[in-house]
Amino acid sequence: MVNANSGYGTGQLPDKEGQMYHCTADDLYLIPTAEVPVTNIYRDVLLAEKDLPIQLCAYSACFRREAGSYGKDVRGLNRLHQFNKVEIVRIDTPEHSYQSLDQMIAHVENLVQKLELPYRILRLCAGDMSFTSSITFDFEVFSAAQQRWLEVSSVSNFENYQANRLKCRYKTADGKTELCHTLNGSALALPRIVAALLENNQTADGIIIPKALAPFCGFEKIQ
Repeated sequence: MVNANSGYGTGQLPDKEGQMYHCTADDLYLIPTAEVPVTNIYRDVLLAEKDLPIQLCAYSACFRREAGSYGKDVRGLNRLHQFNKVEIVRIDTPEHSYQSLDQMIAHVENLVQKLELPYRILRLCAGDMSFTSSITFDFEVFSAAQQRWLEVSSVSNFENYQANRLKCRYKTADGKTELCHTLNGSALALPRIVAALLENNQTADGIIIPKALAPFCGFEKIQ
């Protein structure tokens, strides 16, 4: 749970309160993504340039009301009110943030490649992006059962929008104080990944486990 200031700092409030669960007695919000508490670790913090980029990772439950969603596309694992996912966050300098973005995209792409899933990467147009983001890339995997692509990750560079709200700054080598750039991405949203693994790996003999997961499962096939 986070307070309203944390939601404001990363841009969920006052824009997305309709999608967030609000605990009114304590005036706290259930997090829609670990991006919110993790990025807020650096609210009102002055960093040293030599310490950037800061790379953070969190695994958490996420809660979303999915208000306004309806129809067949919200059934099953497509849209859940509670799900778990890994989130990656970076705090960086303006000069280096787009290099960090490329590295984060490559990291997520490596994950879906190791899972041997059919995927595509989309660069979102301005109308599809969050107002807080400067650039966003969505990763989608193919659902064999639904014959459609499902988003499983979104990687964004917010430049200094969140940092301005958070007062997240750094001091340069020559003593100037500048706003940081913040970035985040999902790596990966688990329910849709599980669905894609089950749907895309079915054979006459059972469901094949990707080689990267077999050592953790202790078996190579679900029969």
